[in-house]
Amino acid sequence: MRVLSGVQPSGRLHIGNYFGAIRQFVELQQDPANECFYFIANLHAMTTVHDGKTLRENTQMLAVDFLALGLDPKRSVLYRQSDIPEVTELSWLLSTVTPMGLLQRCHSYKDKVSKGISPNHGLFAYPVLMAADILIVRADKVPVGKDQKQHLEVTRDVAAAFNHEYGEEVLKLPEEMILPEVAVVPGIDGRKMSKSYGNTLDIFAPEAELKKRVMSIVTDSTPVEEPKPTRGNTLYHLLKLFTPKQEWPEVRKWFTQGGTGYGKMKQHLLGLILDYFKEARARREELMRDLGYVERVLQEGAERAHAVVAEVMADCRRVCGLR
Repeated sequence: MRVLSGVQPSGRLHIGNYFGAIRQFVELQQDPANECFYFIANLHAMTTVHDGKTLRENTQMLAVDFLALGLDPKRSVLYRQSDIPEVTELSWLLSTVTPMGLLQRCHSYKDKVSKGISPNHGLFAYPVLMAADILIVRADKVPVGKDQKQHLEVTRDVAAAFNHEYGEEVLKLPEEMILPEVAVVPGIDGRKMSKSYGNTLDIFAPEAELKKRVMSIVTDSTPVEEPKPTRGNTLYHLLKLFTPKQEWPEVRKWFTQGGTGYGKMKQHLLGLILDYFKEARARREELMRDLGYVERVLQEGAERAHAVVAEVMADCRRVCGLR
């Protein structure tokens, strides 16, 4: 089974990125039956990041973070999106068969514009480039966050349109892979955790900064001695993510029985987060001292990806009459 997914280098990774996607990346590479392709979506990031130095640094740091969190370049193909120029070529081929109405219905574009992001063409055509990323390696499965499910449906529609238009099944229709119970991680304000909301808990933030963020998680005014609500309770859901299963029944009692204040719960959550990512944070420090190694991983990943990409593009160019 060939697996593909990517993450934008738009800033520091947060726990929503990890539980929504990256944890799956690491787990999937453990199965020798899986052929895993993971990329840093720096072309996608250009819709909002317009400073070259920032984009270059963010791309490098995301590669460091991927490796620190457990991606193994011997088991997975890790590469920069921009190191595969064929992806933009395929994006153009796909755009010639993509109905405007299909893109106009995409909620991601509407959501981002509503948040004040400039409505440029790249933002509008984002789903076509995303389709190219997936289709260019003939992925079978795509582990994505729940919010990206519509884009994967668009990918399938675009691939089907291309195959129908040219009368040959040259593009494989992929399927999404989502873990429903952790697909959407709440941010410190209760909304979906997102950089655009400024409500994240960053995995590799300095401990003092992370503590400040955890302690600022929005809670209600329920007195210490009374039971706390669990439905829609951000702290409850974050604790459930990090608490070992055998310990969860006891932690849950803090909410159902009362007697434990939110301050203590937040301190406990901070400890759980630091413990959970302890090895990754140490590994990241090591990688930061050897950025040359990180660059070699990306270059070798691009070379491995090209072996697959060349085959797909040869078929696409042939049916389109470009070769």
